[in-house]
Amino acid sequence: MLRPETKGRARALQLLYAAEAQARTVASVVPGLARLTGPEPTVLDFAEALALEVTGRMPELDRLLDAATDHWRLERLAVVDRNILRIGAHEITSNAVPPKVAIDEAIWLAHRFGTPESPAFVNGVLDRVARNLGRL
Repeated sequence: MLRPETKGRARALQLLYAAEAQARTVASVVPGLARLTGPEPTVLDFAEALALEVTGRMPELDRLLDAATDHWRLERLAVVDRNILRIGAHEITSNAVPPKVAIDEAIWLAHRFGTPESPAFVNGVLDRVARNLGRL
């Protein structure tokens, strides 16, 4: 059984992905996601808040991620990986959860939604972000 926060992160990833893929705002794609969340409004509320926070900080988060990725340009990453990294970087920098929890949750998202290489890549980048900020 997944914790509501874990489900919320997965839904936030879906919101960010849908918004980017459709060139729309997060708020405009929320009604479509509401059908997926079913009877758990707290999951949707958490997901929407997290996605909006990430969107509001995207330039700052992207700079942190660019500094932590060698030989990779953020815009060239898969949309799923890019948004998992943004969620993880946001949670590391906002102190919403301990850095190790933020990284573990991002790795779980990468296992669930990314490619076979995604978990190791996400782990390496977010570990470097946390270390660059002195959080690990």
